[in-house]
Amino acid sequence: MPRFAPQPGRRPALISGASSGIGMATALALAELGHPVALGARRVDECEALADKIRTAGGEAFAHRLDVSSTESVDEFVTAAEHALGPAEIVLSGAGDMDFAQVHEMDPDRFAFQVSVHLGGTQRLAHRVIPHMIDRRRGDFVVIGSDCADIARPRMGAYVAAKTGLEALVRQMRMELEGSGVRASVVRPGPTQTGAGMTASPEVVGPLLQDWAKWGFARHPYFLRASSIASAVAAVVSAPRGTHLVLTEVQPEAPLDPNLTLDPNAAAHRDTNTEVTPES
Repeated sequence: MPRFAPQPGRRPALISGASSGIGMATALALAELGHPVALGARRVDECEALADKIRTAGGEAFAHRLDVSSTESVDEFVTAAEHALGPAEIVLSGAGDMDFAQVHEMDPDRFAFQVSVHLGGTQRLAHRVIPHMIDRRRGDFVVIGSDCADIARPRMGAYVAAKTGLEALVRQMRMELEGSGVRASVVRPGPTQTGAGMTASPEVVGPLLQDWAKWGFARHPYFLRASSIASAVAAVVSAPRGTHLVLTEVQPEAPLDPNLTLDPNAAAHRDTNTEVTPES
């Protein structure tokens, strides 16, 4: 007899930040796997367009406005999504943006808003959906973290503090949810090409990159695609019951170094000097 009942055949997924970037890519990945998806973001028009695309491809999708900085908006989104698709089996907390600034120069209201979106937004979603997951004795609550939670970077304003707190929050949740059947997980992206922070001016980005190079954070220019992070989320929620992928970090592979190509003469020399042990 298995230790856990298998996942149900139908697992509705609620996605915050679904209008672009990692959230959008994850919605597409989960829909392709057959999960009904509820798409939430402040830019509801983009969510509606994505829902149409998913439905055209044969999937099941629902779009609704969501502002994770508002408890009322979170409640309205979850209520509408579950009415349309059924109880949430999967939740992705991925809403957020970033402003580049030194901590002492960042506007305090903007700092507080960033923390409210990244950290407070995740807690608002957890408060709304996890009690019902506990009642059903199953569910996946996945949070998009950041590798800056592990090693801070300069000039990222509130983002580093918010993501560090966010990953600590999920570690705490994992302790509190142990034995409940609900899995709280972090997918931790490295540098990823999304819309977040892309409106920054060259006057802001220049000093940022100089500081990153100074502290060793610019070893190569390659970035991940949002679809790479979506694949990691899909792997986390697809893990069979009894298995918990707690922290999944995804980093861009560096460009191939031509200096690491083997010298053909050296390779031939190596082959001729390899000892072969006869089979006994």
